[in-house]
Amino acid sequence: MANDLAARLRARLDPTRPALAMAAHNAISAKLAAEAGFDAIWGSGFELSAAHAVPDASILSWDTHLAAMRAMVEVQAAPVIADIDTGQGNAVNVAYLVPRYAAAGVAAVVMEDKTFPKDSSLRPGGRQELVPIAEFQGKIEAARIAAGPLVIARTEALIAGLGQDEAIKRGEAYAEAGADAVLIHSKQKTPDEILAFCRAWSGRVPLVLVPTSYPQLSFADVAALGKVGLIICGNHAIRAAVAAMRRCFARIIADGGIAGVEGSIASVADIFALQGDGAMREIEKRYLR
Repeated sequence: MANDLAARLRARLDPTRPALAMAAHNAISAKLAAEAGFDAIWGSGFELSAAHAVPDASILSWDTHLAAMRAMVEVQAAPVIADIDTGQGNAVNVAYLVPRYAAAGVAAVVMEDKTFPKDSSLRPGGRQELVPIAEFQGKIEAARIAAGPLVIARTEALIAGLGQDEAIKRGEAYAEAGADAVLIHSKQKTPDEILAFCRAWSGRVPLVLVPTSYPQLSFADVAALGKVGLIICGNHAIRAAVAAMRRCFARIIADGGIAGVEGSIASVADIFALQGDGAMREIEKRYLR
């Protein structure tokens, strides 16, 4: 199944019509993203860390993240792309880690070229230190021994302020090491830096963008570049959930009761359906004696 999902994702990395992935932090958010029509699920380390109320800085354990990825795979049919941050250490760690994600059924892993432990890319004043290119090439090669998930190499050269030339150099080196795609990240508030990188990119492998910081760049604009195979909506599930819960909770406190929110939240029947209650009832009918 995992190989089929990886092949399906690879086929969708079409620079003329980029695939769309939505972030998720648990099984139900993954199911909702697939229901909405996204091509893939982004198993976001940022979202999962936020869901556990800890910083996105290699604090959440990898087995917690792995269990969440497995749950996402099990409840819906879209390919899951696992955000494995730095691979939890060096190439040896990666060689042990990625096969476990492959066994969980993920279609791809995204690994970044920061040092371990990492810091969040979008955190003001964060530690943005990168490992040497050769070291990260070794980590890519180690990730490929799982012989299942696609390996998407993420360079943080622009995030670290090292400039376009360094970012291009790293991206090309990672493609040479066997990366199936290169994720280029920027925290600039306009897309200019990313657009310049995309235009300079050789096209050796598809690019992946995460336009969190520059939301004015439309999907159509990205497709027009002819270089990007995947667009990731990187943290919108957790941000939407937090905003919705805050509104609901504040209304209940303000109203002194729950009646005022009933029309604006999901019904209990909707939650039952998302839980797969119907399938369980069929099992009951067939097997309970």
